[in-house]
Amino acid sequence: MIRFRSVTKTYGDAAPAVKDLNLDIERGSVTVFVGPSGCGKTTSLRMINRMVEPSSGSIEVDGRDIAQGPAAQLRRSMGYVMQSSGLLPHRTVLDNVATVPRLNGTSRREARLRAAELLDVVGLASTLGNRYPAQLSGGQQQRVGVARALAADPPVLLMDEPFSAVDPVVRHELQQELLRLQQDLSKTIVFVTHDIDEATILGDKVAVFATGGRLAQYAAPEEILRAPVDDFVAGFVGRDRGFRHLSFQDGGSVPVHPVQLLRADQLADPAVNVTDGWALCVDADGAPLGWVPATARRSITGTGSLIPGGSLYPEGESLRRALDAALSSPSGLGVAVDAGGRVTGVVRPAEILALIEAARVQRSGA
Repeated sequence: MIRFRSVTKTYGDAAPAVKDLNLDIERGSVTVFVGPSGCGKTTSLRMINRMVEPSSGSIEVDGRDIAQGPAAQLRRSMGYVMQSSGLLPHRTVLDNVATVPRLNGTSRREARLRAAELLDVVGLASTLGNRYPAQLSGGQQQRVGVARALAADPPVLLMDEPFSAVDPVVRHELQQELLRLQQDLSKTIVFVTHDIDEATILGDKVAVFATGGRLAQYAAPEEILRAPVDDFVAGFVGRDRGFRHLSFQDGGSVPVHPVQLLRADQLADPAVNVTDGWALCVDADGAPLGWVPATARRSITGTGSLIPGGSLYPEGESLRRALDAALSSPSGLGVAVDAGGRVTGVVRPAEILALIEAARVQRSGA
């Protein structure tokens, strides 16, 4: 789909920003460019739509050299999402999303209808369509930016650190939203980030760029975490790459055990006993509120005194999520939840570690 052939970019007499880049990006995949500041990942992304022109080499999209046609036409054929969303402050949300279809000759009415459809696609309420960017949260603005990039239904979507300016909770939501969208739309996405965790979460393949514009490794995220090709990649991925690698190990076989559940109105009732050291307080919908230790329960008079329960383990997700839930819990038991966020039981660290060891032995013997 996208091919870099001996692409180099230099600025004056300085060292190359990108050096002799050879890279094939598959159609319908998410490819993440990751690396430290100044390594050439954003320059490489921007050369795909000719926001930056290469000094030498060629880039092909669908077998055609992108240098052969008008740059403006090329850019309108690709979606582009940037870090700050880049919304026009004097236009409403609908008119921002409709920008590229209007440039391509679509009528204002049809473009706005398409924009309204896309608000739902990216998880925004239709009532936000008549608002202006300043009236939206940072996460909402980024969703509008994604909707705008999708408005002309481009086959290629370029994303330049689009989630780095929002808080970690919103960032996680946007990452999951992007994965959901990709399942439905199957775009060819090139995504730039400096965060190796984000790269391994989102990427079908990850391109690790080193200082000096060198492509150090290009492989599936699991391979990069398991077998970095050199000291630079190993150092960039980090010493805890073994823990990150657990993200690719299925947690479907993790045993989930029953746990005593208490409602908030039972906390101060002396007739209700915690039978096994710890109980879990849940709300009316069964979602966890916090842990109740047996020794302190009778002094608890409200949910404000509950002990926070750490991270949650959505049943069936990776061993990393399961182990993190268990290790972050004050009770030493990870809270397992279903798709609706309701407690289904608890997981135990010793059993998770046994599964990790079994998987390691199986890989070694394969």
